Amino acid sequence: MADVAQFLTTHPDLADLEDRAARITASAQSVAIDGLVLLTGGWLAISPWVVHFNAIAPNLTVNNLILGILVTVVALGLTMAPARMYRLSWSMVAIGAWVIIAPFAIQQSASSAGLIWNNAVTGGAVVLLGLAAVGLLMRTGRGHRDARR
Repeated sequence: MADVAQFLTTHPDLADLEDRAARITASAQSVAIDGLVLLTGGWLAISPWVVHFNAIAPNLTVNNLILGILVTVVALGLTMAPARMYRLSWSMVAIGAWVIIAPFAIQQSASSAGLIWNNAVTGGAVVLLGLAAVGLLMRTGRGHRDARR
């Protein structure tokens, strides 16, 4: 087991990974994206009670609660371990797309306009923030690869 720990601390790519993580987390864009993802996830989790559709759409309430908590956990991971978690930014794009279509897929009876607008706007925000995080990762990664050449 000591050999593995020694290998991990002396691995030649470790410095590159640490430099990349430092570049990702040092930017003001990264801080803004992480904060907005955290707020959006929190809103998604509590929105059924704020918009008052928890009684008319209990299945959608559970969906929004679970996905809101998931987005919040991803946001916390982006803040605490960005080098490992930024690859999960693509999952936020998929989650946001599902949030947009969930009122039609889950709640097949008449839905309120507030429920549809809430999920459309919140899902769109999750998609855009996920794409912004992916763009930040790709831009940082591309610049890193170009610098090594």
